[in-house]
Amino acid sequence: MYRWEITRAALAQRVLAIVRSDSYDHAHATADSLLSAGITSLEISLTTPFALEAVTTLIREVGDDAVIGAGTVLDGASARMAVDAGARFLVSPSLDPEVIRTGHRYGLPVFPGVATPTEAVRAMELGADALKLFPASAYGPRWVSDVRAALPQAAVVPTGGVTLAEAPDWVAAGAVACGMGSALSEGDRDTVGKRAAELLARLADVAPPLDSPHEPY
Repeated sequence: MYRWEITRAALAQRVLAIVRSDSYDHAHATADSLLSAGITSLEISLTTPFALEAVTTLIREVGDDAVIGAGTVLDGASARMAVDAGARFLVSPSLDPEVIRTGHRYGLPVFPGVATPTEAVRAMELGADALKLFPASAYGPRWVSDVRAALPQAAVVPTGGVTLAEAPDWVAAGAVACGMGSALSEGDRDTVGKRAAELLARLADVAPPLDSPHEPY
């Protein structure tokens, strides 16, 4: 798959699930619950013990049924390790040119963290495939609509403190998708399944999934 195809697949449902845990086993169980609930895109944060092993295992288990990436990728070395583990995309809370260069060198899309219009423009100049607004809890959906009025080409993915109630508002304001962690994944399998189904339905009401080759992201 080309980078743009992976980007579209990663953001297709308008939600990017984030798995951040204190153990490999818990991370794998959380990812399994999310995938079983119908979530097709998730990132494993590198703050999780044995995160890269989790990435490799999940990719082997799900094949092409979901897109598994690595999150909290802070530097070029971590980016290369994520590439070697089989990650399909890279996400970072910060804007590091070497992460973008490394990901692109091996055909992976990169979603770096930004918090200002200046950082957003810089990230786009460096070739970022989408922009992770982090932490979203410090802003609000109005930030997206205001910034995209001047930068309509910015594909913004607010992340960090996005709630189930607010996610549709972010997308309605112009965000291409929302990054969500425990607000989506906390609880047992049945709870996660019901929560994910409700969220996906509400997001689809606001903006159609990115399943058409003519649908811009």
